[in-house]
Amino acid sequence: MILLLDVGNTNIKIGISDGIKLIDTYRLSTEVLKTADEYYLQLKSLVENYGIFTGFIIASVVPRITEKFRLIATKFFGIQPVVVEPGVKTGIKIQTDNPKEVGADLICAAAGLKDSSRPALIIDLGTATKYIYVHNKSILGVIITPGVRISIKALVGNTALLHDIDIETPKKVLGTTTTTCMQSGVTYGVAAQVDGLIDRIRDEVKADFDVILTGGLSKLIAPLCRRKVSLNDTIVLDGILQIYLRNK
Repeated sequence: MILLLDVGNTNIKIGISDGIKLIDTYRLSTEVLKTADEYYLQLKSLVENYGIFTGFIIASVVPRITEKFRLIATKFFGIQPVVVEPGVKTGIKIQTDNPKEVGADLICAAAGLKDSSRPALIIDLGTATKYIYVHNKSILGVIITPGVRISIKALVGNTALLHDIDIETPKKVLGTTTTTCMQSGVTYGVAAQVDGLIDRIRDEVKADFDVILTGGLSKLIAPLCRRKVSLNDTIVLDGILQIYLRNK
């Protein structure tokens, strides 16, 4: 069995694989102050019934957490982990001005595409919203915008009369209460951003492409989009598995 870790700024996504496909997925909150031992106890409670693990791979955008999971892999699992970082074989070409600054999550999302013959735009609605344009196993460009929860925190933290809200889709675009006004902004507003950037990217690349939504809020936003999109909750973990197999 192989343990796959996608460490983000808000959540740690955990995948269990038999070496061929994903079997199960779990999610933990990212807490920088938590110790390696505390993370191990959480992890152990989730994975102890899957038998013996022979593989361990970490894709992380939080260096302090990366080191804790390196320690967990060696100390508790007896495995030298694969870490998605420069020097690791990913199968993805990065055609940007500074390839070393491209995050592991972006690379893994590109590696998770099942059909590389068509260009694709992967939209990851996480802590940050990332638009990753991929063709022929190459990352050709990326857009990064503040994620929904970051936007809400910024709005609430910088205004005296606005309060925190649950992220839900209101019945109407035009809100009639403070809560529904804010909810409309972070649901219909994000969907409009997605539609608008799809159009602008199409104008720039002068080609059609598949659009894939992933990330924690993708199921909420996808139905609100006017452009054709598909959902893939596990594309990053799928990519992490493919990268593991390339390196083992």
